[in-house]
Amino acid sequence: MRLENTTPIAPMLNGTPRIELGASDATSVKVEMNGFRMLDLPYLWLRDNCLCDDCRVSETQEKRFMLSDVPADLSPLSVALDDSELVITWPDQHCTRFVLEDIVALSAPRHDPAMAWAPDFAPRYFDWSLFLHDDIAAAEAISTFLIDGAIVINSAPQDSETLELLSPRLGPIRELLFDRIHNVLVDTHVYNVAHTPFALPPHNDFASYSFPPTVQALHMLENDVEGGKSIIVDSWGVAEDLRRDRPDYFETLCEFAVPFREFDETNETFAVEPIIKCDTKGRIISVRFSNQLMQTMDPMKEGVKTFYQAYHEFCRRITDPTRHCTFRLEGGQILLVAAHRILHAREAFNPVGKRHLQDAYFELDNIANKLILLQRNAKVSHV
Repeated sequence: MRLENTTPIAPMLNGTPRIELGASDATSVKVEMNGFRMLDLPYLWLRDNCLCDDCRVSETQEKRFMLSDVPADLSPLSVALDDSELVITWPDQHCTRFVLEDIVALSAPRHDPAMAWAPDFAPRYFDWSLFLHDDIAAAEAISTFLIDGAIVINSAPQDSETLELLSPRLGPIRELLFDRIHNVLVDTHVYNVAHTPFALPPHNDFASYSFPPTVQALHMLENDVEGGKSIIVDSWGVAEDLRRDRPDYFETLCEFAVPFREFDETNETFAVEPIIKCDTKGRIISVRFSNQLMQTMDPMKEGVKTFYQAYHEFCRRITDPTRHCTFRLEGGQILLVAAHRILHAREAFNPVGKRHLQDAYFELDNIANKLILLQRNAKVSHV
């Protein structure tokens, strides 16, 4: 939950708060401190979020109270301040108490926000053993991953199925219709361009799913070939630049739905979705980009001409080498990418020698929640 609050928290808590109930038709409690409005708390919000044992399951802190049990025009019988606590008495004599500091803290983000890449960006490297066995190192790695969208885990075992061992930190592997752990080799079953020595353009996997996996781990077991450097692109940064320069193109890519398909002899996935998606505040939450999986659309569909102008410009920017972070992924290294943000690619290579990569998919929610647990445990251990 986020309360509208543009003032730093610290000065808001220094001073004597004052309650303003307003006119008789008011629908909220206003709390002022040091001459500015600190909180504006709707009556229904106050009642709905009561923390007492009658309104919550004490063992789990889940809500038992149902908002429809009170009238929509509910107003308190009385409101008072008891030191740092706001005390509300309702018409049925039910008492609700809130610590003001706890309410203010709701406006703080759960995680540090994703950061745009600097022009010289390179992913940070973290040691495999420390990532798995040292909570402090793991927390730093995961925090970096959430901010940058990509990290490399170094010195991993060069054994098949090693990605299974990441589940204590990343959560369970997300299984798809194809392989649970996918082998990328030129001498294996070919159902997409990744199984050839050709260059692989920037893309995220499984654009053909309504909700593609949010994290991809690419584990290089062996890399003895010439060429084949890995490339990653911050598609959110590219999209933000497009929004700044051509807001009309950005809007088109948010609204026009595109068909994507991936298939082999036994499986098929198909989705029709826009290339860019934003949340309710207009912040980018996903970019779906795959030249390989994008399907032919009806040329008479309304908006096709406008879409192709916008798509051409976005494609030009995505494939611009100045937006690429290029590096060689060696045997025993795992590239971890936030797959709704970071596009990955590969240069062409000479297929003389062995190049064996395995990849698997995870979910960002599981990783982000793991960071919360690691941080909470770190606080407890220091008490």
